[in-house]
Amino acid sequence: MELLNSLIDKNGLVFAFLLVGIIMLLSFWFSKTFLNKKIPGVAIAVLVGLGLATLGGEKGISDIPVFAGMALLGGAMLRDFTVVATAMGADINKIKDAGLAGAISLLVGVFFSFFFGALIAYLMGYRDAISITTIGAGACTYIVGPITGGAICASSDVIAISIAIGVVKTIVTTILTPLIAPKIGLDNPHSAVVFGGLIGTSSGVTAGLAATDPKLVPYGALTATFYTGLGCLLCPSLFYLVLNFVL
Repeated sequence: MELLNSLIDKNGLVFAFLLVGIIMLLSFWFSKTFLNKKIPGVAIAVLVGLGLATLGGEKGISDIPVFAGMALLGGAMLRDFTVVATAMGADINKIKDAGLAGAISLLVGVFFSFFFGALIAYLMGYRDAISITTIGAGACTYIVGPITGGAICASSDVIAISIAIGVVKTIVTTILTPLIAPKIGLDNPHSAVVFGGLIGTSSGVTAGLAATDPKLVPYGALTATFYTGLGCLLCPSLFYLVLNFVL
């Protein structure tokens, strides 16, 4: 056991890849054997990953020494690297074809998410423009929320709520995307561009499209990235001023 622990300790990232591979293998087997593929294997693997993330401490399962390599494998660097790598297969002409639809989806997506989050904040009892704006921004993404909160001087507990809403949105998007994709026609680059603009959360859209069809990832990730930037511009400025005027 000491030899095994020493080997894993020196090859943490390799062991992390092995562990993820085993989880994927078992998830696809379970989906095929017991669920007749009605729930994609990747969606099951995501649920297993979320469950494992509750283990350990602040950094999840990677706080357990034997699983320390998961911190690097699941970190932002490799995540962004895989997204960039998939862009090698993107067709720029298909992206241009979806230009107008993508732009409209961005505006609609940011507007709808913000005001849906603002409504939730209002129902939670918040009545000040700062808190409602921050929570509404969190409904856009868990990145837009704290950036907006910091810009308009929101309290730390409200910023934490905005992050939590964004994280829930990411998880739901990741799990539901492969399940609803056949029903909404999410099977081509044009629809992926629009989907990324409407949903916006880069992590959720990327993971969900990867579970649906890896070839769609760069198209959805493109508008999802712009979504975050647009949210960071509109939420602490125009949306905050409108709510401040109304309230």
